[in-house]
Amino acid sequence: EVQLVESGGGLVQPGGSLRLSCAASGFTFSRYPMTWVRQTPEKGLEWVSTIDKNGISTTYADAVKGRFTISRDNAKNTLYLQMNSLKPEDTALYYCQWVNERGRGTQVTVSS
Repeated sequence: EVQLVESGGGLVQPGGSLRLSCAASGFTFSRYPMTWVRQTPEKGLEWVSTIDKNGISTTYADAVKGRFTISRDNAKNTLYLQMNSLKPEDTALYYCQWVNERGRGTQVTVSS
């Protein structure tokens, strides 16, 4: 059974940082690219970033480029998202995604 468990969200002030983690199990993590997406009622589901299976190639949405960094530890079957210079518009439920599978998400709220 595939499991994706996101953690690390919370309430942070604008300009602050958070590091999200996603613990993966039930598939061979190191063989697949992984993705972070986020969801809000206003915008729906939005792609944030993708990393290749080796952790070498990364891509980002324009809205987060230069502020977010995706990474992975294949030995730990864990995906990360380092989020810096957070803005109120980054407020969302963040999910890690494998193929079409997502976890329950972790809420990020950016507010003063």
